[in-house]
Amino acid sequence: MTSLFLMLSVIVNGLYAGFLLTFLMAIMPGLAGLPDEQFTAAMRRFNEKVPGPLFLVLFLGAVALPAAALFTGLRGPDAEEVPVLVAALGCAVASHVITIAGNIPLNNALARSEGGDDTAARRAFEPRWNTFHQIRTALTLAGFVLLVMSL
Repeated sequence: MTSLFLMLSVIVNGLYAGFLLTFLMAIMPGLAGLPDEQFTAAMRRFNEKVPGPLFLVLFLGAVALPAAALFTGLRGPDAEEVPVLVAALGCAVASHVITIAGNIPLNNALARSEGGDDTAARRAFEPRWNTFHQIRTALTLAGFVLLVMSL
């Protein structure tokens, strides 16, 4: 059972890491050159569309599946992988904490600013959101690498 959870963990965390990396390497740099009103409009639309069912499967699975692999592998032949799984799970949890405590409140503030000063909204949003995003992406990638190592 541990092997199944571990394989699913690698797949889900790889997809999630790829999603975050796409934002980091392509979407945010692409949006960076837009005028304020276009940038804020685009980010508002992303923030409306991203938390759909598939994203939630990845987001929740990125923590739940490594946790399941960890708890099913505490004894037996997979027990030597426990420290690596704990580290991978720690990366996933830390990334989620950053998302919940950092990125989501900024997304919500940007949504509430619609119809107001887009320049001020962008200044309050973009640098902090990008910093949180860089950290959560690095943590998610580290967790993914740890999960691959545990195979």
